[in-house]
Amino acid sequence: MDFEPEHWLKLARENPDEFERARKEAIETLIASAPPVVQDRLRGLQCRIDLERRKAKTPLGAAIRLQTLMWDRFETLRAALNDLKNVDMSATPAETKPTASAAVIPFVRARPADAGEDAGPRPSPG
Repeated sequence: MDFEPEHWLKLARENPDEFERARKEAIETLIASAPPVVQDRLRGLQCRIDLERRKAKTPLGAAIRLQTLMWDRFETLRAALNDLKNVDMSATPAETKPTASAAVIPFVRARPADAGEDAGPRPSPG
């Protein structure tokens, strides 16, 4: 998909409604070209972007809101990568088991009250 800034700028200035229609079409085409497993996530992100744009009173305000959203996502990714960097990958599975333990209580099969009854479930009174 070729992106020609001059074309989009001219379209936005001369015909804002057509610009918006073409923008949505280009975005949907791009999302549709992504692997199916990520398309819903991309549509969700685009929805968030569109909401941020609507909340802004000016185009500059929209750009600032989107920049903030981008940096928030970047910071979340950076923190996750730093957490992974601090994981000791040389530990063996035995070393990574939880240190807490608990006593296991064995279940004992209930004995029938009468030798002729089977040990199956009993109807509840009531």
